Amino acid sequence: MRIKTEIMDEKALDRALTRISHEIIERNKGVEGLVLLGIKTRGVFLAKRLCEKIRNIEGNILPVGILDISRHRDDIHDKRDMPRESSTDICFDINGKKVILVDDVLYTGRTVRAAMDAIVEIGRPLSIQLAVLVDRGHRELPIRADYVGKNVPTSRSEMVIVNVKEEDERDGVLLGE
Repeated sequence: MRIKTEIMDEKALDRALTRISHEIIERNKGVEGLVLLGIKTRGVFLAKRLCEKIRNIEGNILPVGILDISRHRDDIHDKRDMPRESSTDICFDINGKKVILVDDVLYTGRTVRAAMDAIVEIGRPLSIQLAVLVDRGHRELPIRADYVGKNVPTSRSEMVIVNVKEEDERDGVLLGE
């Protein structure tokens, strides 16, 4: 893969998360009843960062959970290829809560559909909102993000690569081909 350009550097990524944090607080008129669920892997790190930013703004720490969608993917047709165990880690009740689902890139919408299937298997939230760092278009399902760090029109042959320090030793978003 060839890197074409840097879409977001470390500072731009941080500013986008700060803006998303403020938008979440504003849209929900505070943080009462909110929980954050990060889609494994990079969505988890982004959710934890949003939690910290919201804590700095509001003074409240939101519950953060890890959502593993691998058992709910629609591209695994052979049941033998399905993971036997989930690494979902949600140590709080989501019933009646406003769930903020966090992911790094929104593309076809299939990951989000799988995440919603996983969530309703766990409980019945009051609502599910979607926060993504990058929306690259090309939806195959009628799914739209409530909070977007950056809209990046792409071709299907391009790739959006999100790097986070916790996993990749640096922060940034790259466009590859």
